[in-house]
Amino acid sequence: MQKLKQANLYRSELIPISGKLVERYNKCLKKLGFAPTKLTEFSIDGIGYSPEIAEEKGTTMYLNNGEANPQAIIISPLQKGKPVYSPFHTFDREMMQQVFRVHGEKINDITRDSAICIDFDQNIDAFYEPLDVLKYDKVFIKFHLIDDLDIVQKTQQDLVDKFKKGTNFIDEILHAKLLESAKTYGDLRGRDLSLHSLQYQTNSFYTKSFGGVYVLRDFISSIVVFEDLKWHKEAIKDTAYDVMIFHIEQPELMDKLRDHVIIEHDLEVALNTKRYDRIKKMEFALALKDTQHPINDILSKDVLFKSYLNKLDIESRKRIMGVELYLQKLEVSNQFKIADIVDQNMFNALHKPHSSLPTHHQDLIWKLLINVSPRDVLFLYWYDKEEFYKQYSKWDASFKDWVIETISNNI
Repeated sequence: MQKLKQANLYRSELIPISGKLVERYNKCLKKLGFAPTKLTEFSIDGIGYSPEIAEEKGTTMYLNNGEANPQAIIISPLQKGKPVYSPFHTFDREMMQQVFRVHGEKINDITRDSAICIDFDQNIDAFYEPLDVLKYDKVFIKFHLIDDLDIVQKTQQDLVDKFKKGTNFIDEILHAKLLESAKTYGDLRGRDLSLHSLQYQTNSFYTKSFGGVYVLRDFISSIVVFEDLKWHKEAIKDTAYDVMIFHIEQPELMDKLRDHVIIEHDLEVALNTKRYDRIKKMEFALALKDTQHPINDILSKDVLFKSYLNKLDIESRKRIMGVELYLQKLEVSNQFKIADIVDQNMFNALHKPHSSLPTHHQDLIWKLLINVSPRDVLFLYWYDKEEFYKQYSKWDASFKDWVIETISNNI
């Protein structure tokens, strides 16, 4: 991952945490019901997730009390606008943007000497069946301060009010309580520590629950797509919901998405795009074996590209160049079918969200498409960084150079 770090493509926007902030973070973990970290230095993203702590605890979901109860931690105003590196839902970043938009000034004040624990409450205590994800509706965003600072503030104010009454100003016990509170927490009287709950309305989304599930419910009819085959098989037994259920590898899924005007394709237009070039070159790179030149050079130099393309077996060549072959044949006759000439993975990879979809839906469908056929390294990096990093670790060193250069030139 060192090359990615040098190119600022690996965890480049994380916030470093050390010293007093570690103590506050651990207080949040304890308040949320988790064991504290033993790390003295780590980094966090916009939702308070730390890759280092996830590695320590052996799970990326260490901020979850079960799959139905994700949580967040705010210990710095610098988290505002930061990416969410391991989102449990595709709407996690939107919820954090709402939090800072509404409570930004108070967060700046509170995090001077405290931290905020956030509970994303869907009014679902636990999941029991895979289609329970359809119960997602409104998410109530609730806030809790470490050391119960808001409660301490009320207690401190009550002590001050009592001090002002009658002759209580000579009460030494009352003096001691006020001094102890002030030394421990400071003067809280003039601070606004109240963070009222917020409400977020869900629509279509992706969740990591049950091995990964897409819930598409703002279209002609509701569609649920499972990444995990076991949970897909379990879901199709459930007849309580009127939804269409697919596994992400089912060919029928793409047909249904096209029928419901969720995705579209135009191979002739796609042919002249950078995206097609990236997809074709990735397919080519995956087919190369025992090369005498660096893969980066083969993909970047036309002479080497043609040389190695002609060294491949005929089936591999047809798979890589299938789109161009199909369009050439189409100029002669319209009797040819895409499925007869174009590789299914290549064809799937060249789809895009339908142009009629709003932006937030397009982002979700891009993520779905890149998970159906992860052939575009740039879009894989944009829409599913976790999967990108997994695949990156398995690639040839020279191919990694091409990937880094490709992403860097398009950001």
